[in-house]
Amino acid sequence: MVLKTNNEEYLIEQIHHQANSTGLFDESDIKVRVNPFNVHSVGNKREDFIHVFAHIMQGRTTEQKANLSKLIVSKLVNLFPDVPNIAMNISDFEKATYCNRAMV
Repeated sequence: MVLKTNNEEYLIEQIHHQANSTGLFDESDIKVRVNPFNVHSVGNKREDFIHVFAHIMQGRTTEQKANLSKLIVSKLVNLFPDVPNIAMNISDFEKATYCNRAMV
């Protein structure tokens, strides 16, 4: 299990730090969650994996998003050198359709 190497709190702290270091976000807007899977398959094998799904407000360039992915994946590779599958993808969401509690 991946989280035997580093605990969830430390992992969340490190991912938060990497995202914040890009300057793309207000620190208070960065949300990091860990969702471990007890049963999974990667390439029809039971291998450990980490996949980061980032959902960010539209407006960042492709280069900025690629840099964010590389920073976070690089950090995860450093933290989990024995995990064979580490990846990240970023999805933009529209400002026009976003709503939070403060906006109601």
